[in-house]
Amino acid sequence: MLESSVLEARESQLCRFVMNSGWVINLEEFRSLPSRYEGLALPDWLSNQAGAWLVVPLMVGSDLTGFVVLGSSRTHVDVNWEVNDLLRTAGSQAAGFLAQMLATEALLEARKFEAFNRMSAFVVHDLKNIVSQLSLMLKNAERHKGNPEFQQDMLMTVEHAVERMRRLMLQLRDGTAPASAVCGVDLANLFGRVQASKNKTGRAVEVDVVEAISVRGDEERLERVFGHLVQNSLDATDSDGRVWVKLDRESGLARVEVGDTGHGMTADFVRERLFKPFQTTKQSGMGIGAYESFQYIRELGGELSVDSELNVGTRIVVLLPLFQTNRDSDLMRREAT
Repeated sequence: MLESSVLEARESQLCRFVMNSGWVINLEEFRSLPSRYEGLALPDWLSNQAGAWLVVPLMVGSDLTGFVVLGSSRTHVDVNWEVNDLLRTAGSQAAGFLAQMLATEALLEARKFEAFNRMSAFVVHDLKNIVSQLSLMLKNAERHKGNPEFQQDMLMTVEHAVERMRRLMLQLRDGTAPASAVCGVDLANLFGRVQASKNKTGRAVEVDVVEAISVRGDEERLERVFGHLVQNSLDATDSDGRVWVKLDRESGLARVEVGDTGHGMTADFVRERLFKPFQTTKQSGMGIGAYESFQYIRELGGELSVDSELNVGTRIVVLLPLFQTNRDSDLMRREAT
């Protein structure tokens, strides 16, 4: 087989002849009996190729993928119809393999784009939450600009937002989510922060801690998950309705109940769409938060169930494995610092 870096245009006479006929071109025969190859004109690079003998088309059906140029045989070979059929069959098999390889590469590329688009959707969802948080802070800044406590809280909020955006930028750059820092998470403290955050927006959230409980997980991700569940309840509930969080223990697991007296959801929506991305009952939003929450709860070995009724309300129950603390645990070391 002879090698060449020259690209032959699909519209050239050589390619058109091969596609129309499907023949194996015997260059020795073409030079001695050109009338057998009516309409064929060899390009200069092929005419000047020393030792070129046979041009074998690589065909997939009627589509030409390419062709192979074979050099002259060391011994005499009678290129009869059997040899031509064998070469065409080999060319068809090679073309099929190349087509499969190209299709596989295209599929892998499409999957990479799909993964990137999915990751981008999560990043946009997180950015939307950060923007909402900063917008609320700016809305209250003029009214509370002389309040030192508000100023300190504002600085902490901005610092936290910058750190989250930095992580999101790393996630986009590297194409993967940053590794989570798994440790013991005090759920009572976590819900205290969630309650305080929602109170700043003028909405009340009832928090009932029956028992102080810790679970294993990434504190920021868990706060984002439960913050999203609480926010969904607030969005679905009128200002005169109730939204509550109850924390206790059930069958050796941490049990978190997030409930509301809001608009509720149909059983079909809960079963078929609630925990799928890009499905939502809101006028705006992408439905990413519920999907992310469900996936992370399962990643931690937990369970999430939903009981909802239209115009009555929704109750979400999350069960998570407990994190038993002792003097040497990472939670105790974290609390001591």
